[in-house]
Amino acid sequence: MANEVFPIKSKRDFNKMKNALDGRNRLLLTLGTAFGLRISDLLTLKVGDLRGQDLLHIREKKRKKLRVITFSPSVKREIKEYISNDVADDDYVFASRQGGGKPITRVQAYRILNDASKRAGIYEKIGSIGTHSLRKTFGYRLYENGVDITRIMSMLNHSSERETLKYIGITADEISEAYESIEV
Repeated sequence: MANEVFPIKSKRDFNKMKNALDGRNRLLLTLGTAFGLRISDLLTLKVGDLRGQDLLHIREKKRKKLRVITFSPSVKREIKEYISNDVADDDYVFASRQGGGKPITRVQAYRILNDASKRAGIYEKIGSIGTHSLRKTFGYRLYENGVDITRIMSMLNHSSERETLKYIGITADEISEAYESIEV
């Protein structure tokens, strides 16, 4: 999977993708985009980390950094809707249907997202979707909502604003358009 993946910039495309998924797979898209975690951290979430909670405390595998994530109202709704009460707190949220008490693999998560983008009819438009697209979409949504780039940079644990802008897919053309839109 050496191909570059991109954020899902259009809210319409994101919603098409969301509607192409259900259950656990829809939750994968939702939480991946809402939390901005790397897939390796997302897949290790247990039901008890989410059900009935307002916050998630997670130590990132890659950087060993503790992150505290506050759940938005829409995230709480999705958790309530897609995590049934008959699942134990120590079960994985994204449990493999193969059994064995393991989460789905990165490869399976990749397949789920790519298949959904094809079903949603957005694959050709936005290019390759990968598990990292969720994290990039998280950063892009923050940027789109006016969150300061240095804060996004910190949340993604990047070393420069330039790296963050490139990561979330902000192009020179988009920056130029933003400047052109300012009327004085």
